[in-house]
Amino acid sequence: MLVLVVSAIFSKAVAAGGPAAGLGPYLVASLVWGIGLSLGGTTGYAINPARDLGPRIAHALLPVAGKGGSDWRYAAIPVAGPLLGGALAGLFARLAQF
Repeated sequence: MLVLVVSAIFSKAVAAGGPAAGLGPYLVASLVWGIGLSLGGTTGYAINPARDLGPRIAHALLPVAGKGGSDWRYAAIPVAGPLLGGALAGLFARLAQF
């Protein structure tokens, strides 16, 4: 959603000159904030793959008594999901000629 909406914000098909000077970064920041407000509680702001991978690596390496597994079977999903979704959204935006 992030890549798709950002490509629409800066699209020359929407406005010939793009957004007004200084408005683009504000709109992108508002979009990230809105995604975080709507999905941040359930996904922990899962826009950045490092948000999951860094703590998972630290959990695996740190010697904490009584800790469970790091669940490495799931570790590829938060890394590959945003990258694949961003690439597909960019491809869709290119094909839709935003």
